Amino acid sequence: KDLGTGNEQDITITASSNLSEDEIKKAMADAERFAAEDKAKKEEAETFNQADNTIYQAEKTVKELGDKLSAEDKATIESELETFKNVRKNNNAQEIKSAMEAFTQKTYAIFGKVYQQAQQEAQAQGGAQTGPQGGSDDGTVETDYTVH
Repeated sequence: KDLGTGNEQDITITASSNLSEDEIKKAMADAERFAAEDKAKKEEAETFNQADNTIYQAEKTVKELGDKLSAEDKATIESELETFKNVRKNNNAQEIKSAMEAFTQKTYAIFGKVYQQAQQEAQAQGGAQTGPQGGSDDGTVETDYTVH
C-alpha cells in the first residue's frame, strides 16, 4: 500500500513446476534410491583426484629436491611412481587406494630422510653463527611492550 496515494496492489506467487504430487513423490523416491550409488561415484571421483594430486606432488617434490636425493632414493621413487601411475590408469578405485597408501608410505620415508638431513645441516650451521647471547643474530630484537 502506498501511504501517499492510498493505492494498494497484491501479488500472488504460485508454483509453476507443473508437476503433480505423484511426480514429485516419484522424483524424491528416485533420489533416495540412487543416493548410495551417487555417493559411491563421488568417492570414486575423489579417489581419482587424490591419486592425480599425489602423483603431481611426488613429481614436483622430486624435481625440487634435485641432487639432495641420492641416486638410489631417486630411482626408488621413480620406480614406485611408475607403478602407481600404471595402477591409476586402470581406474579401479580400490586398487588405487591401496597403491596410493603404499606409495605414500614409501615416498614419505625417503622425503622425510632428506628433510631431516636438511634440518640437521641447518641446525649445525645455525649453531656456528650465534650472536653474543647464544641466539642467532638475524637482526631481530626481542622486547616487551604495553598498549596504553
